[in-house]
Amino acid sequence: MAETTAAPVPSDHIMGVYSRTPLAFERGEGARLYTTDGEAYLDCLAGIAVNALGHGHPKLVQAVKDQAEKLWHVSNIFTIPGQEKLATALTAASGLDVVFFTNSGTEAIECAIKAARKHHWAKGQPERIDIIGFDGSFHGRTLAAVNASGNAAYLEGFGPPMPGFVHLPFDDLEGIRAAVGPTTAAILLEPVQGEGGARSWPDSTLRAIRELCDETGTLLIYDEIQCGLGRTGKLFAHEWVEGAAPDIMTVAKALGGGFPVGACLATAEAASGMTPGSHGSTYGGNPLAMAVGLAAVEELVKPALQAHVREIAGYFNQQLTGLKDRFPDVVVDIRGKGLLIGVKLATPNREFMQHAREERLLIAGGGDNCVRLLPPLTLTLDEAREAVEKLERACEAARRKAAA
Repeated sequence: MAETTAAPVPSDHIMGVYSRTPLAFERGEGARLYTTDGEAYLDCLAGIAVNALGHGHPKLVQAVKDQAEKLWHVSNIFTIPGQEKLATALTAASGLDVVFFTNSGTEAIECAIKAARKHHWAKGQPERIDIIGFDGSFHGRTLAAVNASGNAAYLEGFGPPMPGFVHLPFDDLEGIRAAVGPTTAAILLEPVQGEGGARSWPDSTLRAIRELCDETGTLLIYDEIQCGLGRTGKLFAHEWVEGAAPDIMTVAKALGGGFPVGACLATAEAASGMTPGSHGSTYGGNPLAMAVGLAAVEELVKPALQAHVREIAGYFNQQLTGLKDRFPDVVVDIRGKGLLIGVKLATPNREFMQHAREERLLIAGGGDNCVRLLPPLTLTLDEAREAVEKLERACEAARRKAAA
């Protein structure tokens, strides 16, 4: 079917950094988004893994309403009770000790990098500034985050690479061992890469990296901004691997269920250099964000939700493997973990995303010619079946176009 598009929002006064699809949505409910002209789409994009509890979740809506009538913002020079409540919930769930609240994932990464370097500085090792990252990684858009990420294209035009960032191939354990030295501050990785093509780190490699960090006094930072908070079927993706816990971890996206909020969590030891004045944020941890974040976390930590994610993920894995068997000329591989699903394609992924949109299905792009399925964690089995049916029709369309 042809894609019906709403009139695009005039963009004369919007900085041209986005290549936008001419779709405008005015409301959402659960896993559905509705355009300004009334068309319904099945949302397996979820704001790029942000709307983890779906659109218009009643508990989150009520949290916004209740807090908005009380207090939106005060400075961090005052005690903010909501921070204490949400920090307690996050540390109890993660086993880490302290939290710094931010407005976004990239700000959480900035805090993690600063905390790692300041940790070594405070211990009399100011030379330990190097952050080891990996190809295919994505950690955000600030200058430090793009320098930490494994995509040189994001650095083009923004000056020379910053010192203190080392990039290695994905899952090259011997290369990692060789790279860790007297100037290494931390190893930074996503347990399951998102934008890089939904690649999961092998369990054995994560355990070996944890052991290497312990041996060398290097901090281990996990970026769980996309893969954390239930996305893989456990609250945190690294929980699938025993003996591979982080020293520092960043979360965002699902943390506010669509409201902008992020967090950098750390052990007390890893954060020991972060003393008064070493970091801060004007808006980070504001009362409104904390109220919504606490409401979201109370839902995300429920074992029943994580079990549901595993059930729906199992269905997707079975059905997408079937698509791969039926369309080997279109689907090359199925990757990822839980409801962070990557489909590596033989045909251009941007074209495939268009085929999916023509079926009223929203999916994300990804590196290595992948598309990603990042649906709300509350997606029902019937909605998952519908998504597979739409993907099958998209595969048929991709096959026809390739044969034309």
